[in-house]
Amino acid sequence: MEKLGLVGLPNAGKSSLFNALTGGATPVAPHPFSTTETSQGIAHVPDDRLDRLSVMSESKKTVYATAEFVDIAGLVAGAAGGEGMGNRFLAGIREVDALVLVLRAFADEGVTGDTDPVDALGILELELVLADAASAETQLSRRRRAAKGDKSLAGEVAALDAALAELNDGTPLYRAQLSPEQRAALRPFFLLTAKPILAVVNIGEDQLADADALAKPVADALGDTGEVVAVSVQLESEAGGLDPSERAEMLEGLGLGVGALPRVSRAAYDLLGLHTFLTTGDKESRAWTFRAGAKAPECAGVIHTDLQRGFIRAEVIRWDELLGLGSWQKAKETGRLRVEGKDYVVQDGDVLEVRFNV
Repeated sequence: MEKLGLVGLPNAGKSSLFNALTGGATPVAPHPFSTTETSQGIAHVPDDRLDRLSVMSESKKTVYATAEFVDIAGLVAGAAGGEGMGNRFLAGIREVDALVLVLRAFADEGVTGDTDPVDALGILELELVLADAASAETQLSRRRRAAKGDKSLAGEVAALDAALAELNDGTPLYRAQLSPEQRAALRPFFLLTAKPILAVVNIGEDQLADADALAKPVADALGDTGEVVAVSVQLESEAGGLDPSERAEMLEGLGLGVGALPRVSRAAYDLLGLHTFLTTGDKESRAWTFRAGAKAPECAGVIHTDLQRGFIRAEVIRWDELLGLGSWQKAKETGRLRVEGKDYVVQDGDVLEVRFNV
């Protein structure tokens, strides 16, 4: 399961987004530091393709892909030096796969805090850089001592040295000029700015029509180093308390489409190079997460290791083609199922049935 860490300034809407995504109950208040503990929650990733296949197959159960979100206390300028609640909470997201930076753009007289998302991005980046610089310096000192007796550590020492130089210049590692080999060598050190970045610009209900314009300065600031999504977190939170049919009606009526979760999850999936393949039948329809570029046996192993070990072949069809035919049996009868072997690279939206023998 992929894990994403939520980071933001006080009153950016970070905990509200966490609650909307996970159905959690993290305290939310219009003052700083209403969140003082690290919270974790599981979000089911809605998938219209899966819903439609489940209806087609009359599945008894529908199982969605999941992602885990981690919510920490808000950071402030100077957190690395002990301001606010300090940055000790950052330890709770050292091992996440990506960071979600929640940036406030909404104005509300009853909620204190700045409303410039680009300024917020700058503050968060600086605090993350300072935290990483302290961590990298400690790790570099240890690795240098260890490398005196173990020459195989020379690559890690060189990578940490290069990373620390960038961090000391105030550059987050996702913007840094590091080689792929150096980035690979840095992975065991769980540096925060070495992770992929997704920025969520939190807008108000009255700003929905200007969502793209409000997100653009953040996208320009990040360049090609991160994804940006504009979300009205308050509306999403209100919708989250409704039953599914009422929630869908409310979101559609407000022009929010399917809501934040699919958009944030899809952006995170793209950021992490993740895709989804599907299985469907009368017992269950299920979404499975895999790394882009994975071949059929590896994807079979996502279902169960026995399927990868004894992989023979996979019967494959695109989800929309299968829906058009109306059933798996019809696809088989009309010869529309493709038989793919061990070298087949599975595509996002493929529906698979794996043949194996152990």
